[in-house]
Amino acid sequence: MDDDNTMPELAAVRDQWVGVEFDWTTFEMSAENMVAWAKACGETDPRFIDPSHHDFQAHPGFTTHCMSGRVFPKEFPQIGGGFGIDGGKRVEVHAPIRSGDTLTATTTIADIFEKTGRSGTMIFIVQRMEFRNEAKDLVSTVDWKMIKKAE
Repeated sequence: MDDDNTMPELAAVRDQWVGVEFDWTTFEMSAENMVAWAKACGETDPRFIDPSHHDFQAHPGFTTHCMSGRVFPKEFPQIGGGFGIDGGKRVEVHAPIRSGDTLTATTTIADIFEKTGRSGTMIFIVQRMEFRNEAKDLVSTVDWKMIKKAE
């Protein structure tokens, strides 16, 4: 911010922050948690709810619950008004996630843009979390959208 009353230009924030990695963490995949998630989603396919199934794996949406705790990079500027709301998630599955896997997740700012609609202009901040297994294979990508009212 230039001073206490001025918001940074969105284009400048986008240029500076899109592509910046800002968080790294690991997650242990357990059959118990994988089954609980799948059942909570109403899943009935044995691949997702039966650990003895020959192709047992995590439900495609499983990584959406894996959060690291950091929402933005430390020096990320305040843009838009308020705290923001969850604008949904997009999940891309690249390979099966197996019980016993340790996933390493890297978080980046994937996009920052604005849209104008019935509620006025809204700012969208997209965070991308990429999950890799021990072999460094990309297994899942999750994009989270935060929506904030433009001021």
